[in-house]
Amino acid sequence: MHAFALPMRIHLLGAATPTGAFFERLAGSHSPAVEVSSYSRSDPSKSQLDLLAPERFDPSLIQPGAVLVSFAPIWLFAPFITHLHANNPGWLETLGAIVVCSSSSAFTKRFAFNRFDRALVARLSQSEAELATLAEQCQLPLLTLRPTLIYGACGRFGDRNLSRLVALMRRLPVLPLPEPTGLRQPIHASQLAGVALCSALAFSEIPKPQAIQQVQCLGGDDVLSYRTMLLRLQQALPQGDAARRCRLIAVPQRLFFAAAWPLHLFSPKSQEAVLRMGADLSGFPSAHQLLNSQAQPFPVQPLALP
Repeated sequence: MHAFALPMRIHLLGAATPTGAFFERLAGSHSPAVEVSSYSRSDPSKSQLDLLAPERFDPSLIQPGAVLVSFAPIWLFAPFITHLHANNPGWLETLGAIVVCSSSSAFTKRFAFNRFDRALVARLSQSEAELATLAEQCQLPLLTLRPTLIYGACGRFGDRNLSRLVALMRRLPVLPLPEPTGLRQPIHASQLAGVALCSALAFSEIPKPQAIQQVQCLGGDDVLSYRTMLLRLQQALPQGDAARRCRLIAVPQRLFFAAAWPLHLFSPKSQEAVLRMGADLSGFPSAHQLLNSQAQPFPVQPLALP
């Protein structure tokens, strides 16, 4: 527990996401030391904020010294902040810090050959650079988080990553996989929220003139093969779930990828996603290392079930 003379104020964007919902829960456990104002375009229970319409937002609602935390798409958040800065001179300098969520895709997909992934890397990288430039100009502490595969659910908010794999296994009696498969390091939304909250709290203790910029890649506490990830996911599902009956069939890598090559004619994006099954997308600092807490084996509950 951090002790503050006055409540620390955090303004949360992207509250209608699993990570945002967990962030609110975790911050609530610090009450009354931490006050969170939450914003969402889609959740009527939150303060309404449309990142595509920054002219409708009154930046005076954010108190001097407050920390801005965003789990919204960074390519929407960056131009939103740029607009507020351009039309409200001196406002950005009053903030305590910004903690923004990007994606490890900015790193892992930088050599992608399909246009969709190349465009994603460009959007992520340009947005990160835009925020870094603003932070440097305004001497504002900035932390950019680059999480790997995010999964999990919080209330009615669930991921669209592992939940899609569960839906696929429910439909298929067998699922061919290359042998061997690459390594993964999925991170639960609650773990990502915990890192973001601890970072926001730490920024409150940094003297403002010592502005800090950092890009932090992070993953979950388990490094496991793609195949093991699916097996663990199956075992964590309720008894009787159709996905548990799907058999994972090992196919030699060369044969598997040769059979997948025709996908390039119809969907280069899908073909590259299949090829990534053999790639190692791991090796990131783990959430428990960053939080100085006990490791949590995959999968952390609750899961998002389609």
